[in-house]
Amino acid sequence: MNSGWQANWIWSEGEESPRNEWHCFRKTFTVTVEEWGKASLRMTADSRYVLYINGQRLGRGPVRSWPFEQSYDTYEVGHLLQPGKLNTIAVLVLHFGISTFYYTRGRGGLLAQLDLLADDGNVLRAVITDGTWLTSRHLGQHPRATRMSCQQAFSEYIDASLWDDSWKEREFADKSWANAVIIGGVGDGPWTALIPRDIPMLTEEQVYPLRVESLSYVKSFHWSAAIDIRHHLVQGSENHANGIEYMGYAATVLRLEQASRVVLGSPFCEGIAAVTLNGEVLAEFSGKGPERYAELELQAGEHLLLLDVSGHSHPGIIHLGLYCETPFAFYSPLKVADDEPKDGQSVFCSIGPFATVTHIDHQGVLPLNRNHSVYLEVINAVACASDLERYTDWVKPIPDKYVSEADVFGLSVYKKEQTELAIPTTLQNMVIPNVEAGIIPLTAGYDTELIIDFSKEYSGYLTFEVDAEAGTIIDFYGFEYMNKNFRQDTYGLDNTIRYVCGQGRQLYVSPVRRGFRYQMVTVRNASRPVKFYGISCLQCNYPVAEVGRFQCSDPLLNDIWQISQHTTKLCMEDTFVDCPAYEQVFWVGDSRNEALISNYLYGVNDIVKRCLRLVPGSKSQTPLLVNQVPSTWNSVIPNWTFFWAIACHEYYLQTGDRAFAVEIYAHIKFTLKHYVEKIDDQGLFNIQGWNFLDWSPIDQPSDGIVAHQNMFLVKTLRTAAELGRLADDPAGAEWLEGEAEKLAGAINDHLWDEKQQAYIDCIHADGRRSEVRSMQTQVVASLTGIAQGERGERIANYMLQPPAHFVQIGSPFMSFFYYEALAKSGRVQNIVDDIRHNYGVMIENGATTCWEMYPSFSENRAREDLLTRSHCHAWSSAPAYFLGRELLGVRALTPGWTEIEIAPVLCHLTWAMGSVPHPGGGRIDVAWRLERGGTAIRLEVAYPEHVKVNIRVPDGVMTEIREKKLGV
Repeated sequence: MNSGWQANWIWSEGEESPRNEWHCFRKTFTVTVEEWGKASLRMTADSRYVLYINGQRLGRGPVRSWPFEQSYDTYEVGHLLQPGKLNTIAVLVLHFGISTFYYTRGRGGLLAQLDLLADDGNVLRAVITDGTWLTSRHLGQHPRATRMSCQQAFSEYIDASLWDDSWKEREFADKSWANAVIIGGVGDGPWTALIPRDIPMLTEEQVYPLRVESLSYVKSFHWSAAIDIRHHLVQGSENHANGIEYMGYAATVLRLEQASRVVLGSPFCEGIAAVTLNGEVLAEFSGKGPERYAELELQAGEHLLLLDVSGHSHPGIIHLGLYCETPFAFYSPLKVADDEPKDGQSVFCSIGPFATVTHIDHQGVLPLNRNHSVYLEVINAVACASDLERYTDWVKPIPDKYVSEADVFGLSVYKKEQTELAIPTTLQNMVIPNVEAGIIPLTAGYDTELIIDFSKEYSGYLTFEVDAEAGTIIDFYGFEYMNKNFRQDTYGLDNTIRYVCGQGRQLYVSPVRRGFRYQMVTVRNASRPVKFYGISCLQCNYPVAEVGRFQCSDPLLNDIWQISQHTTKLCMEDTFVDCPAYEQVFWVGDSRNEALISNYLYGVNDIVKRCLRLVPGSKSQTPLLVNQVPSTWNSVIPNWTFFWAIACHEYYLQTGDRAFAVEIYAHIKFTLKHYVEKIDDQGLFNIQGWNFLDWSPIDQPSDGIVAHQNMFLVKTLRTAAELGRLADDPAGAEWLEGEAEKLAGAINDHLWDEKQQAYIDCIHADGRRSEVRSMQTQVVASLTGIAQGERGERIANYMLQPPAHFVQIGSPFMSFFYYEALAKSGRVQNIVDDIRHNYGVMIENGATTCWEMYPSFSENRAREDLLTRSHCHAWSSAPAYFLGRELLGVRALTPGWTEIEIAPVLCHLTWAMGSVPHPGGGRIDVAWRLERGGTAIRLEVAYPEHVKVNIRVPDGVMTEIREKKLGV
């Protein structure tokens, strides 16, 4: 179990799992000349770490993992150690203290062991984490920073004036630091097993902006806050990420010294059901749109603000702001006579909760009783702080830790005044990697706002260097899209950093990953102009060479392929993720398509295997397996489990790794047994869950029989049967095949509409047959082989000419399956035409990455500029796969690509060329060009010599083929 580990888990004195705290650890030691040379450092931490050796940043980790399979990293560090001198290991540990969509809450901890090795590999000495390590909380990091999103942990609030950044250097004076506390050995605590990292370290590539896009003087809120009402109202909810429904209120008192005109607003109003001021309902907060603002004329004195925070929410964050040019203050209604709240209490109190429910997709829950008498009474009975006295059993203070000191997102979004300025040429120095500074202009009474364009989206760690007076505030807000009239704010994502400057010149490298194209930079509270010596991003992704290539005679297709490639790269972290900005979550179903795309771009296999192996770790949450891992949102999308099983088989086909196929088959068979138990008396798969496939308005209720996932279950059972045969389980394979055939028969018996000549979308839980006909269901019927004979021919015609009255495809994710169905019948021209049409809209709108949705199906679309939610979503990168597989015609015929086919399709092009990685090493190059007025084609191919190649050429043209076999 220990595998040579001698180290202990260590932490600081105090809370085991503090909310959003950064802790620093140091160990100083000497190395003799005899010991210097080979040195191996193994380490891990909960939740994340940044490692420094003698002041040099060496790495970040660990990769996301289940706590019962805690991943650790290994670094070769001998070249960084100095014999005969003091050496220092310094580690910054970021502990979340809450569960997210990519982290299961454990407790704060650091584990590290440096082995000094002899030439023969024997350990001469080990430097281990123990009570001799020194530790301090990072005193410049504010734990009350806002939550980034329900999927992620926290944004960043750093006061550099309170912390000496030289703490990681060898010579740092650490005498005031405390000794670390040993909290257990290897195998103790939540980390019951240690697993070595199974992928390479990620990249860190410094990228610079294109230009300063705009410059303005602005005024925003004078006061702002974000309240984590979820974790306050629902005790224990920090231990999971499930959706919660609750009923309750939050309240605060605004005290004005004189009659004033104020703006009270919520820059993101989700989670606020109603607002009263002094007992009067503010109608502005019952409107539509994410932002709500009320302009009010208020008298001097105290004003009670009461917010109904009832609702169903994942994040449970309430955003508030106030603009007021006369003196004001907020007070807790519980202590309106005091100058300040006491005992760690904020200026807010809560009333309730009157009821709470935790929602899990595949489990029924009782609805909240919204007729609770006290809940209904409060909104009408409370007009001033003293009115709360009759509800003392329900009222309690909201602790400071749940209320941010500033809502940087709100300050960035809301503008009371904005004056745009011409951009001085010298200001562009801040985005140029040179020695000159860009000087930020100031004017009295205003903040200075810049928008920096990085030219395309990136994902990594924001870095900047400034010279400023201590106390100057610089706010950073990253977002993905803007045009000349519109900025798409990241509602639901607090993608911000607040940096309070120390004195003089200083460099900061954020340890928090974020995705963005634009950075809004706002300088506040500056007593002199701020000098910006640079801003950049350490682009961080899975290490890949850009082996796959594509280019052709159509510039639009070239542009589309490029944005597909860049999107896929940004969404390859320590797993595939859905998007680099909003979520950074490994969604199991998304990754099936991402893996196929990656195969044609980069040809790397370790990340795919890692993703597939993570999924069964969720079986302790549900035998159906959850849809994002590792996560504490116990959410099931049946299709996502099906896609995972299909992806496991596709990994075998890609690599020929039979050992993996045998290993994973047991997990697939396990979960499919539980899915088959959900088949009802009609022989159909019938489940309560998140029965999702596409964002468009197809009929896919959360309870009942949904056609598309019944069909995908058939394909999954058949695929599992193939794995069963590889695993030498003929009985299991026979059972799986039998279940597939029975289910396919039931689908054709019960879900076909003879009159409409199409498959219906669903049968509702009450037995009502859906009247919706969608392209999605017909596509899946074709792709999974459910539609046979005349029905198959009918459905094939729908693929070519979708009926106008059918619900149309709403996302590029669904288009992937549509293209697969077209490819089955050789309709490559239709694929290319659809790519030109739908992805062409993205290119026309300046996209540098692929969108999550098509514009007509963008959720909560408030205006025509709101084209999609996420502007970088890897489930949308289908062109990079299909242009290589179908247009260039490069595809495997056997597992491991020992035999391949090259069968290019012309698609009205005059030339095309590209490369596809071979999973065994090397690549396949294809180039063709029409000649002699389009009557002849010259085809050039190159491939590894050990690969058997079948070449098929288009009919009706003379062909000259040149082959090159490459040695290995």
